Amino acid sequence: MGLVTRALILIAMVAFLTSLAHATNGLATFYTPSYRFLNVSSSFVASSCYGYHDRGVMIVAANAGLFAGKSACGRRYRVRCTGGTNAGVPHPCKGSTVDLTVVDLCPGCASNQLDLSQEAFARIADPNAGKIKIEYHE
Repeated sequence: MGLVTRALILIAMVAFLTSLAHATNGLATFYTPSYRFLNVSSSFVASSCYGYHDRGVMIVAANAGLFAGKSACGRRYRVRCTGGTNAGVPHPCKGSTVDLTVVDLCPGCASNQLDLSQEAFARIADPNAGKIKIEYHE
């Protein structure tokens, strides 16, 4: 193997390990944003960040520490399922990641927890699990 090829492999490995080092371990649950189902008879609840403006379905509600008084609004996080919590499906992960935008506060979330939209959760894990272990980073 040539010197240039070895150098490129080393650079790629360092970049990969650096991205893993910055990931935060946590837990994820999911919710169904009420503003996705707006109709005359529904009780419409706006998001903390964007009020009544629809931000799509790849969204997340952040825990209070991460939300930090709305400073997290609009931040994007990449989330990956790493395992089950033994509370539901034993092997819930689908092996994919999702890129999510912070749109709300999750007041009941623990300091290491994110509350994903149901659609986002379903892309990375079996929703029957209810709660999963995750890694996430900005």
